[in-house]
Amino acid sequence: MECSDDLQRMDIDMIHRFLSEESSWAKGIPLETLKRGMEHSLCFGGWSDGRQIAFARVISDQASFAYLLDVFVLPEFQGHGYSKQLLEFVLRHPALQGLRRFVLVSSNARGLYQQFGFQALGKPETYMEIHRPALYQP
Repeated sequence: MECSDDLQRMDIDMIHRFLSEESSWAKGIPLETLKRGMEHSLCFGGWSDGRQIAFARVISDQASFAYLLDVFVLPEFQGHGYSKQLLEFVLRHPALQGLRRFVLVSSNARGLYQQFGFQALGKPETYMEIHRPALYQP
């Protein structure tokens, strides 16, 4: 798989279709919301035979903090190590080196992320959130 962080290469239609229709975390996300989020994030894609099959993005100040989100490999390409290749590419990105904290939220791929050093929150009682899980639902 070939990986890139070139925003211009991203297949926004495929990304939007997957996130809005198949993901559990961004179901119904409006296209304009996704585009705005991508414009203000580091975006990463994976391609096989010229077709984008994977995506991830990182929100970061590029100095001390980053949040990894929207990570996926299209279902028909899962099970071939592409998620690991994409994560390796993301974590090697020059703008994401020397960070004090790198976080993510995952309910179903914790084993994958643990292979890259992510672990459960050390002090979960210190984290707070405003969470609107059905924000994009009518």
